[in-house]
Amino acid sequence: MLRLLAADGGPLGLVQIAEALGLARGTAHGLLRTLEEVGFVEHERPSGRYALAPDLLHLGYPDFDLNEIRSMAMNWADSLAARTGESVRVVAFAGGEAVVAHHVFRADPSRQVLETGSVLPLHASAPGKVLLAFVPGATRSLAGHDLDSLTYRTLTDRRLLERAVAEIRDRGWAAEVEEMTPGRAGIAAPVRDRGGNVVAAVGVVGAAEDVCDARARPRQALVTQVVRTGWRISREFGHGHHR
Repeated sequence: MLRLLAADGGPLGLVQIAEALGLARGTAHGLLRTLEEVGFVEHERPSGRYALAPDLLHLGYPDFDLNEIRSMAMNWADSLAARTGESVRVVAFAGGEAVVAHHVFRADPSRQVLETGSVLPLHASAPGKVLLAFVPGATRSLAGHDLDSLTYRTLTDRRLLERAVAEIRDRGWAAEVEEMTPGRAGIAAPVRDRGGNVVAAVGVVGAAEDVCDARARPRQALVTQVVRTGWRISREFGHGHHR
């Protein structure tokens, strides 16, 4: 929680903190009150937001660079690609953008382009939506910018995007169907570190008819495999380990 407040660079509300760390609001509130009592956190009024105490401003997210994320995720990402037959991407929020840290090709002879190092639209890709849902800085990076329409399905209405992001927080995974590229769809899930911070998203992308059913809904079997892969990579980062 302290790292989240330090890394985000500005005061955060209770809801933002709880959603970013995957905590119930009551739990987050109790922890914040404790941190406030011991002088680690300041409760700003009348905004009601929380900020790190000045003496702790040197804290931040664990410094995972893209190469570290790739090395810790690649075995599970490669396994997901082999099991599903789809391309897999591991994406992190870096430099204010959703950057592909690792890309695994679909196992077929078609011409493909390596996407490692490329940037995905936060509002129109499944991994980008995961980052919007759980990384407060990702949401702020869109402030003051138009949401580009990439296809006729792209969400360019901020209210609709906010509603979609709230649903992602509730269910724990994201999907996009022809929002970034016609005929393509994707599913993604969060990757968390030891402290519960979301450090990346992992997901599959492929032809819409392969990723989705006849009603254009993500296939549940694929959703399950993506979410499980997110859990497994998270364990590589220490999430879920007893301290």
